[in-house]
Amino acid sequence: MTIVTGLFFSALITQSANAALTGVVVGVSDGDTLTVLDGANRQHRIRLAAIDAPEKTQAFGARSSQSLSQLCYGKQAKVFDTTEDRYGRTVGTVICDGVDANSAQVERGMAWVYRQYAPRNSPLYRLESRARDERIGLWRDAKPIEPWLFRRASR
Repeated sequence: MTIVTGLFFSALITQSANAALTGVVVGVSDGDTLTVLDGANRQHRIRLAAIDAPEKTQAFGARSSQSLSQLCYGKQAKVFDTTEDRYGRTVGTVICDGVDANSAQVERGMAWVYRQYAPRNSPLYRLESRARDERIGLWRDAKPIEPWLFRRASR
């Protein structure tokens, strides 16, 4: 069993039996944002909770988007623990065909743990540390720049 699968099963135990939102992923904007079409044909923009992926113009930005597309595009998605961000997007943990996309993006080195929003005891920190130690994905760069710092510098 992979770490992502293990995280998924432990998430199911601690979460309610029903997802807040279910549907098919019909779009991927970047490495931490996708669009889900629900059963009533309504589109929902979803921001993956507790992670932050490189911006499109940033190193590994395109690869991060491709990774999320591979994980979720065209697949059934369930979104748990939802809130809403200041841009009106739903924020939550996204499970695509049984895979925790939030965890997978971090495990693949395609996103950082978003420390401002991730709980201190989140298993995402362990996944990020492992990806960094093994120089997976964006951790191949000598000095990867966190997306929140990249955005601040771009303003």
